[in-house]
Amino acid sequence: MNPLESQLDYPFGEALPAHGGVREILPGVLWVRMGLPFALNHINLWLLRDKDEQGDGWTIVDCGIASEDTRAGWDSVFASHLDGLPVRRVIVTHCHPDHVGLSGWLCDRWQAPLWMTTGEFGFARMMAAALPGVDGTAALPHFRRHGLADADMLDKLGSRKNYYPSLVPAVPAAYRRMQDGQPVRIGDRDWTVITGFGHSPEHASLYCAELGLLISGDMVLPRISTNVSVFAVEPEANPVQLYLDSLAKFSHLPADTLVLPSHGKPFRGLHTRIRQLADHHDARLAEVVDACASARSAADIVPLMFRRPLDAHQLTFALGEALSHLHKLWFDGVLARETGADGVVRFRRAG
Repeated sequence: MNPLESQLDYPFGEALPAHGGVREILPGVLWVRMGLPFALNHINLWLLRDKDEQGDGWTIVDCGIASEDTRAGWDSVFASHLDGLPVRRVIVTHCHPDHVGLSGWLCDRWQAPLWMTTGEFGFARMMAAALPGVDGTAALPHFRRHGLADADMLDKLGSRKNYYPSLVPAVPAAYRRMQDGQPVRIGDRDWTVITGFGHSPEHASLYCAELGLLISGDMVLPRISTNVSVFAVEPEANPVQLYLDSLAKFSHLPADTLVLPSHGKPFRGLHTRIRQLADHHDARLAEVVDACASARSAADIVPLMFRRPLDAHQLTFALGEALSHLHKLWFDGVLARETGADGVVRFRRAG
């Protein structure tokens, strides 16, 4: 446990569900854990006891990637933990593959509706269809423009043009819209939608005041910082600012709220973690300002922010995050931006 983690309270300790396993958080609130084939090797999914006009059932929150392993995990959960009841709906917090990947399969299997925000649903549909601008090939000129020149790495990134559709082969054609502040009745309790930005287009967290629970998705994670990246489809974005502004939307929740994150362990200490995340970004921004005493591209900043070898998957997020910090400082007027004769964008201290 690192020093920051020691400031948080983990009520379940190291008692984690196995892959495809389930642990009860509270009656009617189940923690499901599925594996991922990345360095971030797991995702937490949630089952909430529910009912609608058709009768009792369950709501699934987030889906896992589309893989045989994850399908088998869900089959095991369905056989052992639903008490013979159906899934009534599927809620997806955001459009990233580990959250929306199996949405089509789950919704078809249970004839259940998909609930998402409009921003997340639209992006999931675009990326699953590999539309120009959000397909894998769009990243290459974006990365070159921001200083990535390693031919081998560019070749590896170019081979990922069908990466998202391979993990998200189908997103349902219709959905039920979720919006910020909307109450969502799940079983006998109301949950409130809290939207967040910077990590994804319109991320939805869910808070239940009666239970003191926050399903935070990827907006508040206990061990790692949420990725905030500038991607090719929105090249002038300022996601660090959006993310920091979004964290403030959780500050009114009670200090003893039990946070159910998508990665890592459930924890208490929400206000402490929000401060830690804000401090983390302040420190990264200060490092970037110092580095930009001379002109630096986003690719130049990556080794400063990520002091370890990166594979192609990790580099896409690392470069996007380096650029996002440069952009915040540029929007704030701390850095100036210039494009060199080589077509590479670089940033240096203003004035």
